[in-house]
Amino acid sequence: MTRYCVIGAGAAGISALQRLRAAGYDADCFEKTDRVGGHWHTDYDALHLITSRDMTGFEGFPMPADYPHFPRRDQVRAYLESYAREHGLYDVIRFETAVVSVVPRAGDGPTGSAGWTVTLDTGESIDYDGVFVANGHLWDQKRPAISADFTGKQVHSGSYRNTGDIEGTRVLVVGAGNSGCDLAADAAQHRLDVDIVIREGMYFQPKSYFGVPRQEIPWMGQFAPDEQDLIARVLARVSIGEAKDYPGLPQPTYRTLAEGRTVVNELLLYWLQHGRIAVRPGIERIEGRTVHFADGEAREYDTILWATGFHASLPFLDDALVPRRNGVPLRLAAGIVPVGLDKLYYIGLSAPRGPQIPVYGVQTALALRMLALHESARAGYVPLASYLAGLQDADDRIDIVRAVWTDQLADTERLLDAFALAQAEPVSGVV
Repeated sequence: MTRYCVIGAGAAGISALQRLRAAGYDADCFEKTDRVGGHWHTDYDALHLITSRDMTGFEGFPMPADYPHFPRRDQVRAYLESYAREHGLYDVIRFETAVVSVVPRAGDGPTGSAGWTVTLDTGESIDYDGVFVANGHLWDQKRPAISADFTGKQVHSGSYRNTGDIEGTRVLVVGAGNSGCDLAADAAQHRLDVDIVIREGMYFQPKSYFGVPRQEIPWMGQFAPDEQDLIARVLARVSIGEAKDYPGLPQPTYRTLAEGRTVVNELLLYWLQHGRIAVRPGIERIEGRTVHFADGEAREYDTILWATGFHASLPFLDDALVPRRNGVPLRLAAGIVPVGLDKLYYIGLSAPRGPQIPVYGVQTALALRMLALHESARAGYVPLASYLAGLQDADDRIDIVRAVWTDQLADTERLLDAFALAQAEPVSGVV
């Protein structure tokens, strides 16, 4: 009987595990902590979903109706735990067990086509027919080298919990994505003196329009993605204004939401207009507690909060197996298939804009199609990675526009249909 491995029991991992089990496959899951839910146990206390409750659940398992429109961190954590309990996943997951290496088994076909050997920190090595990698991309904290020059308190957003982590009253937040804006607003609401580094303009979007979560506006779905982009920009301009309406906020240099970064946060804008937060440009250098900015100004800070992102780390895979661009693994098939590797699937390494939890089930369902093609082949594998590489461009994006990702999914489904047909009736040029 075929046997599969799932690495990680966060939202992506439990989704993949449940889909595998529901399809009748034998699957093991290894989680290095003692719990289900991944980063939802350790994120900052002020965190809420930026997508709505009714659009962010697992298929067939909605979030509780008594949750607010935008559930807080502990509610999402409880929801993930309830999903795992409902499907009996606690009996399957091996907790406090880390995967230390994933190595392709020797064979005559492409790398990974003979399966993978997974070695655990217990010393066990287990052979699997395939591996679903769901270890997450929000844990290996990225800090700029210049952080070493600051002598005050400094905390990365991945370690920040609440304002109890802040020393003094003068706070600098570096990074203006969703997390950076949340941290700046959290500090401002506790009456601290907050600056935030925003090096380039970006579009801000509210969570709701007309009192309705933005993903749930019924008539938006009748428009094409580029039309939705325009409507969202117009609605935001009417409801929250433009960058010029907020002190120090730089104008976006790109025209559409899809062309650059978009932040779903109105609290930062609120506190900018109330004088609790001030915008600073890029950092030139740091000397002790003094930060020198690109505009020639300098200011002293007690604490710096680094909202500077995370590395996309796969510590159990040999670097030679994982080609990267911009530090991110290159992938095919809507971010699921690693370039050059068969029978290994990334679940959750692509984060199309919008609700994330439903994405994991869609990714796993597509991986299951590939898994079935391998299992039905006489040789025990088909060269799917090379087939896809010949017809798709490798992608390094984690943050990706939803419509682009959806197109990638559709293209992959089409190519898998063609591949399956070719297997039934061989066509010249397709193996």
